[in-house]
Amino acid sequence: MGHSQELELVVALVRAGSFSAAARELGVTPAAVSKRLAQIEARLGVRLLNRSTRRIGLTAEGELYLENARRILDELEELDRLISSRQAEPSGLLKVNAPLGFGRTYVAPAIALFNRRHPAVGVQLELTDHAVDFMRDGFDVAIRFGELPDTRLIARRIAPNRRLVCASPRYLDVHGRPQVPHDLLRHQCIVLRQNEEAYNLWRFSSGRHSETVKVRGQLSSNDGEVTMTWGLAGLGILQRAEWDLARYLRSGRLEQVLADYQLPPADIYAVFPEKHHLSAKVRLFVDFLVEHFEARRQGADEEGAAW
Repeated sequence: MGHSQELELVVALVRAGSFSAAARELGVTPAAVSKRLAQIEARLGVRLLNRSTRRIGLTAEGELYLENARRILDELEELDRLISSRQAEPSGLLKVNAPLGFGRTYVAPAIALFNRRHPAVGVQLELTDHAVDFMRDGFDVAIRFGELPDTRLIARRIAPNRRLVCASPRYLDVHGRPQVPHDLLRHQCIVLRQNEEAYNLWRFSSGRHSETVKVRGQLSSNDGEVTMTWGLAGLGILQRAEWDLARYLRSGRLEQVLADYQLPPADIYAVFPEKHHLSAKVRLFVDFLVEHFEARRQGADEEGAAW
């Protein structure tokens, strides 16, 4: 009896609850089930099941065996599905989560192109700015800025994304243009409050030199679109990610300042649970996003403009 058959036997025994029920499920006799179980236990040198009652009970070793047997069988089934799926167009429903502003502006149009190319894959897009619980919410992939610390997740970068400091030309013409980070102390700064971080600490670097400025301002919000609205209205200087600012920098409604200084990046990642890394539809979608966003960047670079 092969190892996978041994795993299936123990799982079937526990699921059925008795030797006779497991025998019916497996299409063999109860005596054959008992003999096979005895062979497994003899090879391992431990007792997996207690037989002192009419129903099956697991030993401590049996609990450990069952837990890993189910996981291994799931992985074998997923591997079989992956190999067979490489010969056919992936299908089914893909549940995607993305940030509100970036999702509307960039992810939704990308999904439209993906759907034309792969019509057999349905896509359900939900936009939220809070972190998602993959187990509870049932998402296959989430688009997020910055790597996540959760080691149970796989994060693949789909596009670089710098953080920039900018303001409307109207504000800068009235209040002046900061030349070094310390100059921000004399300006109204519009602050974005997210993820419980010290949101008014802006960290700059230039070569080996780094500087943190505790900015101040009359306006703050937990919504990036709101801070953008205030910046466009000439109410102060804001810090936002490059992909969010691109259209406004291109049109001239916002102007970058402190361009010689770098802020911590907000690179764009596709994030998904480790168990999904073999999923054909997830792999297909993430590969598409990498290709799509790179094409947008390359096209913008050739035109000499932000994307």
